[in-house]
Amino acid sequence: MKRRRVAGWTAALALIAGMAGCGSGDPGSAAGSITLYNGQHPQLTDALVAAFEKQTGISVQTRTNDGIVLADQLLAEGDSSPADVYLTENSPELVTLDQHGLLARLPASTRNQMPRRDEPPSGDWAPVALRLSGLAYNPARIAKSSLPGSILDLAQPAWKGKIALAPTDSDFPPLVGAVIAGYGLPAARQWLAGLKRNAQIFATDEAVVAGVNRGEVATGIINHYYWYRLRLELGSDAIHSALYYFPDHNVGSVQSISGVAVLASTKHRSAADAFARFLVGATAQRILARSDDFEYPARPGVAPNPALSPLSVLAPARLSPAALGNDQPAAKLIQDSGLT
Repeated sequence: MKRRRVAGWTAALALIAGMAGCGSGDPGSAAGSITLYNGQHPQLTDALVAAFEKQTGISVQTRTNDGIVLADQLLAEGDSSPADVYLTENSPELVTLDQHGLLARLPASTRNQMPRRDEPPSGDWAPVALRLSGLAYNPARIAKSSLPGSILDLAQPAWKGKIALAPTDSDFPPLVGAVIAGYGLPAARQWLAGLKRNAQIFATDEAVVAGVNRGEVATGIINHYYWYRLRLELGSDAIHSALYYFPDHNVGSVQSISGVAVLASTKHRSAADAFARFLVGATAQRILARSDDFEYPARPGVAPNPALSPLSVLAPARLSPAALGNDQPAAKLIQDSGLT
């Protein structure tokens, strides 16, 4: 279940350069067919699309790439985009598109199914799934009692050579954005400078968690589901690592939101709205919860995969989409830090 990465940070910084199409197939030409730009994990999206098509008879043609790349493409295409619906892993891409007026306001019947705290003020997109950042750690290399209480601590000299991260993974900018929101730009800049001195750099979060599990490095910054997927892939006997969540709502374990939006330019509004409404509904949320994707369903009352610890126990940091904003300040800081 590998995810595509952004090759560089130009798209994340400006989200204005045109990108080539990320798939094939004609856009939907009838009310019973829509085109989905998919920045979510493809296996999960395939399962959700199959259930929607079976339930409604509406055909969904999917184009999959990294969410940032697709957001960049939507900005370049503007009102000429063939996309009807956009599904992505992290809220900053949705915030950017919303700021450019490219998203349609969702019907109340869709918006009202999700908690208000996770919705944008505009009502132009809806949450679908939740994920948490944290640390994978190897108990043979470091004791749990020695792990930091704040993500800012990882910039201290004591952590030199003990932390791994993937700064070009598209899940890293939202974490940097959370640090900016929690501590301000100067503190975030200082933190990234410390990570530059201390960290071992990997290409992806999958590589980070695998390296920690092999004992190559003591700890690594990841989103939680990478560890669960590695355990599923290798089996419990081959797992030599564990997950750690920062305590007391520290932004090191921020709750990020995956969301869905309907494009304002869609010519198939009814079918596009139906797909968005389906994704936040009980059927789709139960599919998500039962999947090996290991994300948390956003819909209240739908229990997550039993392998996951309840969010109420983990006490993650919860930032509104407006507080987290778009990825542009975070991407600029990452680039300026020399981590990429």
